[in-house]
Amino acid sequence: MAWNKPGNGNSGNKDPWGPKRRSQQGPPDLDEIVRNIQNKFSGLFGGGKGGGPGLRLGRLGGIGLGAILSVIIGLWLFSGFYIVKQAENGVVLRFGKLQEVTTPGLNWHLPFPIERVNKINVQNVFSMEVGYRTDRTGRVSHVPREALMLTEDENIVDIEFAVQYRINDAAAYWFNVEQPEVTIAQATESAVREIVGKSTLDFVITEGRVDVANRTQQLLQKILDRYNTGILITTAKMQKAQPPEQ
Repeated sequence: MAWNKPGNGNSGNKDPWGPKRRSQQGPPDLDEIVRNIQNKFSGLFGGGKGGGPGLRLGRLGGIGLGAILSVIIGLWLFSGFYIVKQAENGVVLRFGKLQEVTTPGLNWHLPFPIERVNKINVQNVFSMEVGYRTDRTGRVSHVPREALMLTEDENIVDIEFAVQYRINDAAAYWFNVEQPEVTIAQATESAVREIVGKSTLDFVITEGRVDVANRTQQLLQKILDRYNTGILITTAKMQKAQPPEQ
């Protein structure tokens, strides 16, 4: 009998391409593919008989979210560290209200937007000119509206002052002084006019120069202290005092 002809049931003579062989070589079932994929994911994320992959993925997502939040909070807290230089003070504000004044070194504050720090130089000495101005090239220009003053004996004197100051109270300076140069210039001019107005012309331009300068400095400091500016006047020198030109 030929090998491709139907036999009498002998397995050796069966058609090798018969129905059973073809069914074994056919495409896999779609449901079985899906189950295999689910089983693989379940094993990957620790799934077992007690829970499906969705539950395991949810737990993993919760752990990942917690880790991300922890990192964000850690970075936020770390941003609160700041360094105050040797010549500075740090004014710490909590929602705009004074919290503390920190000294040089490594410090920490509640990060933005709760607190913020303003660093103020308290050792640098600043200069202010009244009655004249010096530009970057060293050229001096006269400012008559500041320099011309009336003496006690009703004479006019042309006077110029140089004032040096520094900040001795960082918090008071930050809250009470918006324009330090304008504030000090106006206070100095006011103090000089008051002292000169109580002195004669001859006294101002001769032997009274040092006395006028000292009294001006004292009065200027009182004015600044009255307004709690946090500014300390270190020197107030009279640069020039003479009758005005015609």
